Amino acid sequence: MDDFDQRVTSVALLGEPIRRALYRFVVAQAEPVSREQAAAGVGVAHHVAKFHLDKLEEDGLLDVEYRRPPGRTGPGAGRPAKLYRRSARPIAVNLPERRYDLAGRVLAEAVSNAERRDIPVNRAVTEAARAAGRALGDPPAAADPLEAVRQALAANGYEPRVVEGRLMLANCPFHALAETHRDLVCGLNRDLIDGLLDTVPGDLKAHLDPGSGRCCVTVGE
Repeated sequence: MDDFDQRVTSVALLGEPIRRALYRFVVAQAEPVSREQAAAGVGVAHHVAKFHLDKLEEDGLLDVEYRRPPGRTGPGAGRPAKLYRRSARPIAVNLPERRYDLAGRVLAEAVSNAERRDIPVNRAVTEAARAAGRALGDPPAAADPLEAVRQALAANGYEPRVVEGRLMLANCPFHALAETHRDLVCGLNRDLIDGLLDTVPGDLKAHLDPGSGRCCVTVGE
């Protein structure tokens, strides 16, 4: 199961009303809670709470820890209680997929570099975006460099399609930002993909090529 499928599956768990109520109860508490506390807080039987809490843990929505009740220590204190808290792993599902976290990291790095090195912001954005593109990870192995890039971009939300030997990107992961800061974001996008292309053999390049209903960048020779 890929990351997108896993995130969708995790969020879909909350469609069950009791499970959703237990999740909301747990995350509303200042401290991790036991099964007994969660069951009482939501008004369900202990075994029902146990089943749903463990499903939420299994799919990454809750983390657990084990702790003995206050005042109980030593060999006769019994087993530590299993306590639940919100997962430290953020889970987000956007349709179509958006990657504003990635844009935010690039821009924050660019501002920091521009101040530290006293360079123009646009240069700092280009450098930060290309570095982020190279760090997206090695593209999956493929005999055809264009196919390798297609797979890598698909894994990062771009919805790439091969059209007449070029990659058209049906989705922009930075859509809302591009709506209000088009020149900045489209340039960032091109530089990000160019950074990814640095990891692929061949002469593929990212081109600014805006079109109706698609990303402003295409990939080709």
